[in-house]
Amino acid sequence: MRAFEPVGRLLFAEGEAGTAQISVFGIPYDASTSFRPGARFGPEGIRAASVSLETFSPLQDAEVRGGDVADLGDVAGVYGGPERVLGRIEGATGEVLGKGSFPFALGGDHLVTAGEIRALADRHPDLAIFHIDAHTDFRESYMGEPLSHASVMRRCRELLPHGGIYQFGIRSGPREEFREGDYLSPTLEGLSEAVREIGARPAFLTFDIDAFDPSEAPGTGTPEPGGLTWREVAAALPLLSDLHWVGADVVEVAPPFDPTGRTAVLAAKLVRELLILFQRSD
Repeated sequence: MRAFEPVGRLLFAEGEAGTAQISVFGIPYDASTSFRPGARFGPEGIRAASVSLETFSPLQDAEVRGGDVADLGDVAGVYGGPERVLGRIEGATGEVLGKGSFPFALGGDHLVTAGEIRALADRHPDLAIFHIDAHTDFRESYMGEPLSHASVMRRCRELLPHGGIYQFGIRSGPREEFREGDYLSPTLEGLSEAVREIGARPAFLTFDIDAFDPSEAPGTGTPEPGGLTWREVAAALPLLSDLHWVGADVVEVAPPFDPTGRTAVLAAKLVRELLILFQRSD
């Protein structure tokens, strides 16, 4: 089975597969959700919303270099049990890495990140993870299932012998999980300190759209009041520009729960800003 299935293209992606600096791909999977499924439609929704945006970012005074970004389509065969799905994601991410390209995934529920980290941890055992989310995601298992979006950060932590999970926007989870990561903040406070601590280590960014307040991003499976605003996130992005980024994803966009479409537009704008950020830090 081939790694990717062709689908619609992200507006900002004009490059060729195999030669682009950044490879975007969708992961339409949401079977591990604990509340409301719908994130399988996230990649499709983000791509469709991207046509409403410009490639130029006034925030960064820069434009996405579209020729350096390729949209590979969606990871093929993401159905069946979670272990099979993670294997497909790991293989697809490894194919991107093997061509010297930067993997940037559009989820899908948050479990998909574990498949990406499996591929990256083999190449970067000192990997650090920036986890921006409403939830800790550090359960040992959820309803008896260890491969769940509620346990994805614990599964990732098991792959990182040197530790290094920095969590921001967190405002929900069991008491004991608030002590599991290497750094945890309910806001973006502490971002600069985390960047200094990571230094030259390779870094991965996983951004769960429910980190935003539901008033800005209602289209997600597990909304949590009291979240981040776009202005807060936009102001923090320059702080991340000096890190050695090796991969990223934006997950948990669930268009069925937002008839206005503003969550997908917000996610598409976030993707645009991150593409520019990663191109600058190359």
